[in-house]
Amino acid sequence: MPIFARTYDFLTWLIPRTLDFPRSQRFVVTRRLQDAALNFQERIVEANRLRGAARLERLRQADAELDKVRLYLRLADRWKWLSDGQYHHVSQMVKEIGDLLGGWIKKTMGT
Repeated sequence: MPIFARTYDFLTWLIPRTLDFPRSQRFVVTRRLQDAALNFQERIVEANRLRGAARLERLRQADAELDKVRLYLRLADRWKWLSDGQYHHVSQMVKEIGDLLGGWIKKTMGT
């Protein structure tokens, strides 16, 4: 499924960028962003192994984690920890992942 490849690409782009965030924030905002991104990946992997209502619950949890990722990325942009180009790039990645997740949720609700 494309969502797994896009999420992998997102993580391999994001984690190295967060190493450039201010050292004072490494265990606060940076850690929360990394955790939310990794939690998102874990939830979709778990969802893939489940069916029915259990899958839908995991997908909703993944959606909540993706919302956290969006929040922390907006903060990183606001604080200029990402360049405008980096923020635009990562925003597009997250939008695509969100669209794929939304489609998966709709498909799961219909089955």
